[in-house]
Amino acid sequence: MSSPDIGGILEKSKELDQLRKEQEEVLVEINKMHKKLQTRSANYHVGIQWWGSPGRSYLILGSPELVEKPGDNSLSKLKALYTHAKDLSESEVNVSSLLISQLDALLPLGPPGQPRRRIEGNDQKRKRMKTDSDISRISPNVRSQLEACASLKGEQVAARVTPDEADKDEWFVVKVMHFDKETREFEVLDEEPGDDDEGGGQRKYKLPMSSIIPFPKRNDPTTAPDFPTGRQVLAVYPGTTALYKATVVNGHRKRKTDEYLLEFDDDEEDGSLPQRTVPFHKVVALPDGHRQ
Repeated sequence: MSSPDIGGILEKSKELDQLRKEQEEVLVEINKMHKKLQTRSANYHVGIQWWGSPGRSYLILGSPELVEKPGDNSLSKLKALYTHAKDLSESEVNVSSLLISQLDALLPLGPPGQPRRRIEGNDQKRKRMKTDSDISRISPNVRSQLEACASLKGEQVAARVTPDEADKDEWFVVKVMHFDKETREFEVLDEEPGDDDEGGGQRKYKLPMSSIIPFPKRNDPTTAPDFPTGRQVLAVYPGTTALYKATVVNGHRKRKTDEYLLEFDDDEEDGSLPQRTVPFHKVVALPDGHRQ
């Protein structure tokens, strides 16, 4: 394992630890709010149960009978805390998935020198049974990640189509054709015709999980993260199917469905960077180590 690989995994591990610490802090604040509300109403019964990764998520049980009074924003604060807890939990899942992908890339695919042969008839059935058995033995968290990847079939996603050793990363909007749970690879289609020197037709790629980023769902704004002003993101450049690094200019949007106002790197015009609008469902987090 090379030092850059180790460094990347360690950085992600630190990020995961930080997310868990933040979740613990949010839980403390949630419990404080519950105690405060319980002192005001004997009819306010609340229970907490973790969801997601073991010991790392939140669920409120019961039916609060309190109504927020003018000048009192306790319930609004409680809602904000749960929203923050949900965002942290989703971030933890994303970081964990990336760590799994990084580790998978370092693991050998099989014993050296193993002979290859065509699989036909009953051999194919036995292989399928073995694959199903292997999937059933993996952890629930990994299994849910594999199911989530398989559910992307037919969806448009952001894909890094350049190899790891490339000088620059190229990200395109592609369509997911298939996800292989055994090899953990996506088969995707670049629906935009290539340049003449590239054959001029649509291109297919087989890519690892680490090279795919799902877009927020257009009809479900709750799947879209809120990027603050100054945050660097990866976004589809207007009028193209390519994604580039950009900086958020208008982080304080009134609604999650509002467009982002971005300044793209290397997009200078007359000595300044023009500000361009991009739909919320075409903006994703900037991957670590992005090269442009």
